Amino acid sequence: MDLGWFRRKRVLITGHTGFKGSWLCMILSEAEADITGYALKPSSASSLYQIAGIDKKVNSIEGDIRDLKRLKMVFDTCMPEIVIHMAAQPLVRESYRNPVVTYDTNVMGTVNICECIRQNSCVKSFLNVTTDKVYANKEWEWGYRETDSLDGRDPYSNSKSCSELVTHSYSQSFLADRGTAISTARAGNVIGGGDFAEDRIIPDCVRAVLSGEKIEVRNPESVRPYQHVLDPLFAYLMIAQRQYEDKSMEGCYNVGPNDDSCITTGQLVSLFCNAWGEGAGWVCGQNKGPKEANFLKLDCSRLKNKFGWKPRWDVATAVQKTVEWTKAWKMYPEQAETNMQCQIREFLEEGYSYV
Repeated sequence: MDLGWFRRKRVLITGHTGFKGSWLCMILSEAEADITGYALKPSSASSLYQIAGIDKKVNSIEGDIRDLKRLKMVFDTCMPEIVIHMAAQPLVRESYRNPVVTYDTNVMGTVNICECIRQNSCVKSFLNVTTDKVYANKEWEWGYRETDSLDGRDPYSNSKSCSELVTHSYSQSFLADRGTAISTARAGNVIGGGDFAEDRIIPDCVRAVLSGEKIEVRNPESVRPYQHVLDPLFAYLMIAQRQYEDKSMEGCYNVGPNDDSCITTGQLVSLFCNAWGEGAGWVCGQNKGPKEANFLKLDCSRLKNKFGWKPRWDVATAVQKTVEWTKAWKMYPEQAETNMQCQIREFLEEGYSYV
C-alpha cells in the first residue's frame, strides 16, 4: 500500500473529532491529503483532537450527522472523492441509557450519508465503519465470518447492524451502476494513546493508575479481539484506495487481529499493568451494568485473501505502544502531535510507505 496515493485526494471523514478519527486525520495529513472533517465538538477538553492540534490539519466543519440539510451543504462544498463514515454513538452502555439517540445517530446518520452520496457523483469510494458487534452473537469459539447473520442484541450493536443493512440497500438500489464503490468494515476493539472515553477498558486503566488506584475490571473473563488503532485505520485506507481503483474490490470486511490477540479483559489489563509498572494492579469489580457478550472473535480471512492484508502489531505490542504514548504525553503534553507522528512512522516501517 502506498499512502502517497492519497496526496491531494479529497477525503471527507465523519466523526473526525473522535479517537479513531483523530488518528486517521493525522495519517492523512502526513500523506498530504485534502481532508474535510464533519462532526460534533469533542465531548471533553481532554480530547486527542484538541491536545494534538488536529484542527490545524483539516477543514473542520461542526455539525450533527443527523442534520441532512447541513450535511448536503458540506458535500456540495468539498466535493469529496472518498468518504469514510465513522460518526456514531459508539458505546454499549450509553446505548442502554439513550437508545433513541443511538438509533437516530447510527441508523439515520448512515441514511443521511448514503443519501448525500446518492446525490453527489463526485464520490468514487465510500467506506462505512461499523463494528464486530453487528453479528448475532452465539458465544461460539470460532470467529464470525462476513456471511454470518447480522443481529446485534443491545441497542448499539443492533443499530450498527441496521447501518450495515442501510449501506447495502443504498448500494444495490441506487449506486450499483454508477461507479461508486461501497464497503463496510467491521472492526474489533481498538486501543491506543489518546483514548479518553468513558466505559472503555484501557482509558479506565489509565485513569486508575494516574490516580494511584487499583484498576477495577467488571468482566475479566470476556474475550475480545483487541488491536492497536493504527491496524484498522490503515486497513480502512487500503480498502478505500483499492476499491476506488477497482470497484470489484468493494464488499463487507472484518478487520481484526490474529487469534492470539483475542484475549480476556483480565489478560489485557495484566498486559497493561506489566507495561505500566510502578506497582499497577487490578481487582475484579462488580458488574452492575447491562449484559454484554462474553465471547467475540472475528475471522478476517476475506480481507487477508482479497487484499493480502495482515495485522501488524499484536496485542502485547499494542498495549506497550499505548503505555509509551500515554507516559510521554503526561511528561510532555505539548508533544502529543509529535508522539502520534512517531508511532505512525514506526508502524509504516512494518510495510507501508509514503513514496
